[in-house]
Amino acid sequence: MHDFEVYEIVNILGFLLGFAFGAIAQKKQFCFSGSIKDYILTKSTMRGSSVLTAMLVAVISTYLVASFYEIDLTQSYYYRDNVNYFAIIFGGLIFGVGMMLSDGCSNRHLIKFAQGDINSLIVLVFLAIFAYATAKGMLSEVINPIVNNPTLIEWSSYIGNISMNFYFIVAVLLVLIYILVKKVNRLVSLWDGLLIGLFIAAAWYVTGVYGQESIERIVELNGITFVYPSAKSLEFFTFYQISELTFPVTLVFGVIAGAFLMSKINRKYSFGCTASKGQHKLKYNIIGGSLMGIGGIMAIGCTVGQGLTGLSTLAFSSLVAIVSIFISGTITAIILNKKSKLPMCFIFEWKDSTPNYQI
Repeated sequence: MHDFEVYEIVNILGFLLGFAFGAIAQKKQFCFSGSIKDYILTKSTMRGSSVLTAMLVAVISTYLVASFYEIDLTQSYYYRDNVNYFAIIFGGLIFGVGMMLSDGCSNRHLIKFAQGDINSLIVLVFLAIFAYATAKGMLSEVINPIVNNPTLIEWSSYIGNISMNFYFIVAVLLVLIYILVKKVNRLVSLWDGLLIGLFIAAAWYVTGVYGQESIERIVELNGITFVYPSAKSLEFFTFYQISELTFPVTLVFGVIAGAFLMSKINRKYSFGCTASKGQHKLKYNIIGGSLMGIGGIMAIGCTVGQGLTGLSTLAFSSLVAIVSIFISGTITAIILNKKSKLPMCFIFEWKDSTPNYQI
């Protein structure tokens, strides 16, 4: 009987967390970019409310777990030294453009790929390639002088990578949820946001508490994020003999597996309609995936990596990143909509309002 090492159990738990994340995200079509699109096209706030609920629960649950188990979240990469807000803002802006051009952010395309959308595979491949090239490859020679620019870092130091006030962030999120939800009975529909928010805290516990007992291999403090882990997943898939299986990589594999299994049970959603409408052009897949790969590295994360995991640490840089992504994504969506190039297959609406239907 095989006795699992601590880091192996961490990887197994990463897969299970990803599996649960993928299954829930597929079931409810949880999506940051989709929430923007929903509001622009139909004024629906349901998916946006789920995203905000996930943020709120992630902040509260992470705060409690970190306090109880004395996890120092300032040791995570969201509190990296020599923060460069200019690079984070620029990265967030181009990530937002990419996610709307490609019709989904990084985790969304993992879900759509698992559902059988071949267009999302194209996006993920280019996202992974350009993320890796930005972090360690040819593009790093172009990006590093920007990210590590002494002048920009010095200007950013006047703010510093400060921690935000827990109660202030919770209050703001509660107000936003109140504005979007409007009716108390609708809160029941936000169970996906509740669970996904709890998964963020669970990831911090797995890597920050249990994983620290590993002697055989160092387990880095990690939450849930998808841009660089997608690149590392491609590296592992290609060079598995020299690559280590880590928590972020098993998380990506788990998301795909969970979404795939749920798609066999929940057959309600199909993404063939966007392709048949001619709205999901190959160039948008390639450009969008490439921009998300570059932007996700510069912004130190994606919509989940910064909007949920990063925000849960209360890092001010994470708020800057997700606001940049939101602004850029919204502007891009408005422009695409004016050109009738903002694809929508399904309407996501509250149960006490217009029911879901295909357009």
